[in-house]
Amino acid sequence: MTPLKLTLLTSFTAFITTLAPSAFAHSLPMESSLLTGFVHPLLGLDHLLAMLAVGFWAAQQRGKNTRTIPLVFISALLIGFLLGLNAVTLVAIETGIALSVLILGLLIVSAARLPMTLSLPLIGSFALYHGIAHGAEVGVAHAALFATGFIGSTALLHLTGVQSALLVQRYTPLIGKVAGAGIALMGAMLLMA
Repeated sequence: MTPLKLTLLTSFTAFITTLAPSAFAHSLPMESSLLTGFVHPLLGLDHLLAMLAVGFWAAQQRGKNTRTIPLVFISALLIGFLLGLNAVTLVAIETGIALSVLILGLLIVSAARLPMTLSLPLIGSFALYHGIAHGAEVGVAHAALFATGFIGSTALLHLTGVQSALLVQRYTPLIGKVAGAGIALMGAMLLMA
């Protein structure tokens, strides 16, 4: 990747991070629209970090796992959304979301390469928590538009995470460990909030 592409990707990632002013994007009910769904994962630091971390960690897995892990996350996110939309919930949603950020950060720091039999259920469970939180806060009227928006932005955040990991692995692997540690630290802070 050229220095210009590296600079653009880094700038884009920094810009996305500035859009996350609050710790939790799902503290208030939200209007169900495509645009609202698209920006929703960008508005909460917990969602933003988790989505970027999924992509980053998936790239560390290499091979087809780089695609499979984000696809499983998005699929389980959609299932969780449908469950939340129908008032199905899990115990301690906010804690589960914060734990997902913490664990994803630790996976990145350690560059843990788990077998698919462990990584896919783990990623799927994280996605269920995030999806249920999304589904619980939107109205049924335009839920499909909202879901389309947040699935689109989630996919873009995963892609940004994958591309960031590939750049870091190529040029400065230590940055990956620092980024993972930062994500884990934020997850720990979210747990204490």
